[in-house]
Amino acid sequence: MSAKTRWAILGLGKIAHKFAQDLMTLPHADLVAVASTDQARADEFAAHYTRPDGTHPRALARYEDLLPLADEIDVVYIATRHVYHRANTLLCLNGGLSVLCEKPFGMDIGEVNQMLDVAEARQTFLMEALWSRFMPTIQQAKTWLDEGAIGKVLTVKADFGFKAQYDPNTRLFDKALGGGSLLDIGIYPLFISYLMLGMPATVQASATLAPTGADEQCGMVLTYKNGAMAILNSTFMANTENLAIIYGTEGTIRIHSRFHESTAVTLEKPDADPVTLTFDRTTHGYDYEAQHVMDCLEQGLTESPLWRHADSRNLMTLLDEVRRAAGIEY
Repeated sequence: MSAKTRWAILGLGKIAHKFAQDLMTLPHADLVAVASTDQARADEFAAHYTRPDGTHPRALARYEDLLPLADEIDVVYIATRHVYHRANTLLCLNGGLSVLCEKPFGMDIGEVNQMLDVAEARQTFLMEALWSRFMPTIQQAKTWLDEGAIGKVLTVKADFGFKAQYDPNTRLFDKALGGGSLLDIGIYPLFISYLMLGMPATVQASATLAPTGADEQCGMVLTYKNGAMAILNSTFMANTENLAIIYGTEGTIRIHSRFHESTAVTLEKPDADPVTLTFDRTTHGYDYEAQHVMDCLEQGLTESPLWRHADSRNLMTLLDEVRRAAGIEY
């Protein structure tokens, strides 16, 4: 890559800091602007990230202030809360800005379709920031599966859980903010089942609801036309193993904890020693997806070949089906 990719960040919470920290490790990335709804917050965020010339990114007090800078920005990373993803993405797309938007892409398939329709009509790059798709461990697991290393897949088991302090005013439990385990962390088990098995024939789900109506935990069973199954779980009520295990007729692939950001993956076959590959890193892991976006932009692509628009549509369709089956409402 010759020139640097000029990044902006919209929404300046914890994930935005992690993303910015990882962006600083990429030699061809340049964080040129950060946007909040509060000038002091934007100033504080920008002060953490000194650019190579000794300056800081521009600190903007309104998201709309990114639009006059469209000629100076190549792509915007959106890291706001779930319920704002659609509006923030459309703001940028309609302003001519390419977008990497945090997962979940939207609150339902209607929002996702609207976002993707605008991007496709404008021929502007848009990708859901499903960072796990770009982790070397998950790429390796997919390679083994595609090579037939474990034969026919029979079962995918995946869980993601942590114990959260119940507070009805936090984003985890506030339905108005898209709270609940399904959209926040249940998306990861659903993603891994989709990546390994595609779209299911049937979806069954059940949820335990908090007093706010947000789901504290959600269990999912998916079946496939070829006879395979996926057994998935998300919870805010317990610290679970956070493993993804793919069982096949000729072996097992184990993506170690926490599987969505794991640095180790193991291939287990009968009558053979396990093969464990490790991919150590010094970053949080957001650099993999950031580099992928920069590669896509360099090639003039408007969607990722690894996480296409159709994949985001399919994953949100699955989330919607789980929500209906489990009685989860937003």
